[in-house]
Amino acid sequence: METTILDIEREALGALEQVADRAALEEWRVRYLGKKSPLSQVMRQLGSVAAEERPRVGEAVNRCRDRLQTAWETAKEALSERLLNERLASERVDVTLPGRRRERGALHPLVRVMQEVEDIFLGMGFTIAEGPEVETDEYNFEKLNLPKDHPARDMQDTFYLTDALLLRTHTSPMQVRTMEAMRPRVPVKVIVPGRVYRRDEDDATHSHAFNQIEGLVVDEGIRMSDLKGVLEQFARAMFGPDQAVRLRPSFFPFTEPSAEVDVRCINCGGAGCRVCKDTGWIEILGAGMVHPHVLDWAGYDHRRYSGFAFGMGVERIAMLKYGIEDIRHLYQNDLRLLRQFARPV
Repeated sequence: METTILDIEREALGALEQVADRAALEEWRVRYLGKKSPLSQVMRQLGSVAAEERPRVGEAVNRCRDRLQTAWETAKEALSERLLNERLASERVDVTLPGRRRERGALHPLVRVMQEVEDIFLGMGFTIAEGPEVETDEYNFEKLNLPKDHPARDMQDTFYLTDALLLRTHTSPMQVRTMEAMRPRVPVKVIVPGRVYRRDEDDATHSHAFNQIEGLVVDEGIRMSDLKGVLEQFARAMFGPDQAVRLRPSFFPFTEPSAEVDVRCINCGGAGCRVCKDTGWIEILGAGMVHPHVLDWAGYDHRRYSGFAFGMGVERIAMLKYGIEDIRHLYQNDLRLLRQFARPV
């Protein structure tokens, strides 16, 4: 039987030399060291061996198993080292190649402009308020002096969810909501940034969804000159210290008197060019003194209090600031354009 054990050992060691991969090595281990291996079968036959021979045969089996176990571990280590060297050779990195720079994110031009506008007005003592994009007809129109039969509603046709609920057409409803929340305290001095919606045909200067920033000041003794002073300070902070503004008479149902506000053309400095249509001025926002009806409905007696309000389109400011000619460029996510106007954050 000892001869059989030596034959098993020679056969196993010879087979181990032919192993080339991990699967074959595992197959070898199961075949020669597993529960059904030839050595295990020899151990099962020990009962038929003469009593005086059993210790010698058992010792021979154990020596053989130890040698095979050691040989398997050595082969496993050598195989792992060989496979690792082959992998390193095939996946070698050329350290002389230039590195791949990770591209950093940047703020969208609209976000950057909105934050800049907010910072300017925060510096003038305004606070920021936010309101719902799904608004009621009462706050979006009626409490802003726009009854159901008012023709000005046609200019602000919007998306209705029900007869009483709609997507807001401007941030002006927050004028009333803010005054209702603060009455009778003064001063009221807030700006309201947010998205608004109208059923406009999308073109170079119009979008069905865009961003506005509303401004509202209410106190005793507020005058039109205060409005102009605030807007001049804003224009100089946004477009340059030499900037000027002018107010042209206009109409808004919720302000009286009302005005369109222009800034001196950023492109030509007022000399006249294609951008300003040779007028030297570019319109940026609408403004006016808060209508007495709006003050009264919000709980402020118009005989004692007065105020002004203004509203600007963020896209309009961004297009002027960055020289963008088509509003749709701001929504198409074209990285070739966005990278020109964004600094890394």
